[in-house]
Amino acid sequence: MHDVVIVGAGPVGLFLACELGLAGCSVLVLEREPESRSPFKAKPLGMRGLSAASVEAFYRRGMLHQLRTASGVPDDSDADPDAHEPFAPRGVGHFAGMVLDPAQVDVAALPYRLPGPAMEGMLTHLEAVETLLSEQAYQLGVDIRHGVTVSAIAQNDEVAVARAGGHEYAARWVVGCDGGRSAVRGLAGFEFVGTKPQFTGYTMHATVADSEKLRSGFHLTPTGMYLRPSEGHIAMMDFDGGAFDRSQQPTRDHLQAVLRRVSGTEVTLSEVHLASSFTDRAMQTTTYRRGRVLLAGDAAHIHSPLGGQGLNTGIGDAMNLGWKLAATVHGYAPDGLLDTYTRERHPIGAGVLDWSRAQVAAMRPDPHGRAVQGVVRDLIGTRDGTTYMFERISGAWIRYDLGSEHPLVGRSAPDLRLEDGTRLGDLMRDGRGVALDFSTDRCLHGSVRGWGSRLRYVAGQARNDLQLGAVLVRPDGVVAWAGERTPDREAFERAASQWLGSPEI
Repeated sequence: MHDVVIVGAGPVGLFLACELGLAGCSVLVLEREPESRSPFKAKPLGMRGLSAASVEAFYRRGMLHQLRTASGVPDDSDADPDAHEPFAPRGVGHFAGMVLDPAQVDVAALPYRLPGPAMEGMLTHLEAVETLLSEQAYQLGVDIRHGVTVSAIAQNDEVAVARAGGHEYAARWVVGCDGGRSAVRGLAGFEFVGTKPQFTGYTMHATVADSEKLRSGFHLTPTGMYLRPSEGHIAMMDFDGGAFDRSQQPTRDHLQAVLRRVSGTEVTLSEVHLASSFTDRAMQTTTYRRGRVLLAGDAAHIHSPLGGQGLNTGIGDAMNLGWKLAATVHGYAPDGLLDTYTRERHPIGAGVLDWSRAQVAAMRPDPHGRAVQGVVRDLIGTRDGTTYMFERISGAWIRYDLGSEHPLVGRSAPDLRLEDGTRLGDLMRDGRGVALDFSTDRCLHGSVRGWGSRLRYVAGQARNDLQLGAVLVRPDGVVAWAGERTPDREAFERAASQWLGSPEI
């Protein structure tokens, strides 16, 4: 019997598998597709944007350099390793197709931002992400099996079982990471609620006979929206109430008719090589856990793909769940730790759904949508407006309520750097929590007595300590406790016990 069975070998399931494998759990991943490769995962249709928060997750697990290499992205993010002040982002993104100006971001207004290798988002493709995570998972002893379709889920107080093709896969926990049409979600009886779609979206790789009729970039039109990110790659949104049936493959004639309508041109598609459709249906489960079954990623929440928020939210789910589930498996989790997964991540998912809905409202090709567009354009023409948008798109807005008034607690930890050059991100590669102590001139690396296997201790002066004396960082990179110039040892130990369990005797 495995510790954990993960259903779904997409980026979220694989990232979670790596987190659990890193913590020494026995993990089995079941994937219904017989092959890992797919033309929909490669360029151009597989292109996705990773937020700064997701890039940070790969950085903290030592995978960022490999991901950038596989994605064809220059690894120049730490070009000035001696920088003390954060730099402005080179790209921000868009809201409802309205592109933001990075020069308008007020870097000084961003909370606890420090320079480091993972300060902004990047473009990648699913094939690069999944290949990297699969290789990492294999190295950590994870068993990945393709061509396995789960048809039933059963559980009791001690075990959960995923049934597939006459086989039973038993584990202490089952996690559904099997996408928007999640079998695990339905089989385990999760309630899934939300709003109906406003549009049908399409993405395709096609040969365009008269490509000069289509401009590059985002274009909101009186009849919809189209996006041309690169030659032959076209996305479009048709506000038909989500009427196109996703069970049928869109034909060239259908795609051409929609493209002509939303672009207002007589453009001709000579050939469609690949195409798929989607909607903006926004749904979320009411909880992310039922007994010994949990959900992460699109299995727990679906919405339109505007801004790539689905992949990024899923990676955040996996990063949050992994260490908590591992602590539960190994028996040192404090009471209620696993329940904090839903408590922390459900509001984030709900916020992303509303962010998606707001963009759809602004894109509607009617007087109401155009009125909203005017307001948004005015806002993003200001420094405060663009900075707010950047916080939402980058993930900097995320803060968990951990019961502390300290403004850093509950946020992703800044990449604090000691005078010897050690960065916080580099200290987190083994998946342990980190205690940084800036109250001493001594440079020490070790463990905290009582939490030796769970908590790394590092002491020394920092290049920018943000007026802190000490910081306790959870394994997912979230600040659990922060002390001022004279750290409170008892407060630190209470926080460590709250998140990492009672100290070992």
